[in-house]
Amino acid sequence: MSTTVDLEKLEDLSVDDLRLLNTKVGLRNLFRNKRLDVRRALRYTKYEEELKRLQAELVFAQDWIIKNGKKLVVIFEGRDAAGKGGAIRRIAAHINPRFYNIVALPKPSEEEKGQWYFQRYINLLPKRGQIVFFDRSWYNRAVIEPVNSFCTQEEYKRFMGQVNEFERMIVESDTILLKIYLSISKTEQKRRFEEIKSSNLKKWKMTPLDEKAQVMWDQYTDYKQRMFDKTDTELVPWKIVDADRKTSARLESLSYILSNIPYKS
Repeated sequence: MSTTVDLEKLEDLSVDDLRLLNTKVGLRNLFRNKRLDVRRALRYTKYEEELKRLQAELVFAQDWIIKNGKKLVVIFEGRDAAGKGGAIRRIAAHINPRFYNIVALPKPSEEEKGQWYFQRYINLLPKRGQIVFFDRSWYNRAVIEPVNSFCTQEEYKRFMGQVNEFERMIVESDTILLKIYLSISKTEQKRRFEEIKSSNLKKWKMTPLDEKAQVMWDQYTDYKQRMFDKTDTELVPWKIVDADRKTSARLESLSYILSNIPYKS
């Protein structure tokens, strides 16, 4: 396989950049495609190195959580194709699987529909020494459900009136509760949808809700802003992460999680 490279792009690389590109990871990224994209290879290599460092820190943080019997809940919200699942998988890649869960609930059963809305989530909150990542959470009722008429306006208003108190009770039960919103642009969502639909390996990911997401963009925006206005509290604030570039969104999310765990490595 022949490759081409623009040598002019190498001129302003530092010694450290060249040394990084000459590592096993750097060379793999450099020769991934027929045309050598030096800048992209360097950026992705730096991402992988930083991700590895942060993942190692999370191992230390999880050990602190286990030893001290603490509980951590991390909620990931965001529009369809924002990269929530991918971010969670990278973040949890190297921590002890016996002490964490990833929750991505299907639509509620008929029995669950008759329960208090938060009940199905209470049963999934962490025990002492555990971490739970929610790939979407009770905030379905703040945005997805009202936009798509999956709940009544009365149910929506009841949720909005109860959610802050519900989260206060979680925090007061000696639980660290973090809320991360991965924010993507309309253009980037469209690009990701087109990529998913054109891939035989990914097209199963497209759902009927995904198909309507671009058309209903403004309605989602309206309810998203209402959610932030009501639930971005001093006790449990939202962390909004620009997710148009998945790699930087993963690093920022993991850094935010680590900054809220009082461990020492």
